[in-house]
Amino acid sequence: MSFGDPNNPYGQQQGQQPGYGYPQAPPVQQPYGGGYPAGPTEMPGITKAARIFLFVIVACQLAVAALYGYTISEFDKAAADLNGTESEAFADLGKGVLGFLLVLSLVFAALGLVLALKYANGANGVRVCSIVYGAFAIISGIFTIPIGLITLIVAILLIVFASKSATADWFKRPRH
Repeated sequence: MSFGDPNNPYGQQQGQQPGYGYPQAPPVQQPYGGGYPAGPTEMPGITKAARIFLFVIVACQLAVAALYGYTISEFDKAAADLNGTESEAFADLGKGVLGFLLVLSLVFAALGLVLALKYANGANGVRVCSIVYGAFAIISGIFTIPIGLITLIVAILLIVFASKSATADWFKRPRH
């Protein structure tokens, strides 16, 4: 024989080229034209529910802020019955704490509204922030228990729904 290994009892294999390394797999044909797989084109239902839960938490925070505002307006009437400088200082301190809580609940509502509005075209950070927001909403719900009970339940559902893989796929989809 003029080519091949003379010590090979089987001779030259037909259709096989001599070479080194591992054989290559044939390229995989992608039905959508190649590249990265496309994500969902419409927001999944579970993601829409998480967005609605954010709006519910925002509404609860606005209700808590209104309750704080009403309590501040009624605080002077209750403090008028008390006499002395210590009672006035206590009343001023109470109004200051309630004012701080009012502003805090308004800021918390504004953050929730921004997150809910970013669900349509936000990245994965919006989903992560929604989970963290839900954790803080649980704490907020514990401290404002009449209205906070709704916040507590909805925040737990928000965390569960925002953690689902369908929601993660929605936020990790490619955007052009």
